[in-house]
Amino acid sequence: MPEESPAVRVERVTKHYQRGQRQVLALDDLSLTVPRGEFLSIMGPSGSGKSTLLNLVAGLDTPTSGEIVIEGVPIAHMDDDAVTALRRTRLGLVFQFFNLLPSISALHNVILPLSAAGISRREANARALAALDLVGLRDRAGHLPEELSGGELQRVAIARALAIDPVIIMADEPTGNLDSLAGAEILALLRQYNRDRCVTIILVTHSHIAAAYGNRIVTLRDGAIVDEVVTRPPKEPPRLRPVS
Repeated sequence: MPEESPAVRVERVTKHYQRGQRQVLALDDLSLTVPRGEFLSIMGPSGSGKSTLLNLVAGLDTPTSGEIVIEGVPIAHMDDDAVTALRRTRLGLVFQFFNLLPSISALHNVILPLSAAGISRREANARALAALDLVGLRDRAGHLPEELSGGELQRVAIARALAIDPVIIMADEPTGNLDSLAGAEILALLRQYNRDRCVTIILVTHSHIAAAYGNRIVTLRDGAIVDEVVTRPPKEPPRLRPVS
């Protein structure tokens, strides 16, 4: 891959959905470039197309027209197995609703995608523990999801994304189910990881406070970019509270 290639390039992407007899335009000829190492915030009201855009970039959906390029490689040129491998090894996904399995521990929730990627049990265990350590939850590794708070659950979800050592982290409303303090901790964690590792982060949010953690804010409305602002996020994000 050419080193100068951006992390993500979206070229004239349009996405239609069929809802009954009605065709819905989710994205309208949208183009966007995300340089490597950027923390990009994507804002917009419900139905603006921001989650649709994230799903397309993650390879979870396909555009009606246009092209999605990840690190110089068009996703359309990959088969399903290659796209799945890309998500398992290069893209860390974080969602609003955590998506943790309730019957297994925090540690094993983090191990799951590593095992799916063919990583040995010993290495997967070590990487999962290291990721939980990064998010301040190593001491909670053996706890079930029902024994964790909302903020802790989201930290586990982020650890799961970090454990694969991704080049891009995509977070869809990761603070949407959290109180303001827990949400600030999650955003600080993402911001610190972006700064320390130069990992590209794409954050989808409807919160101006959350969006301000990014280097750039792009606003969508009716499937198109209507505003773009370069920001100055906090220089020293707050550290995580110790877990009691």
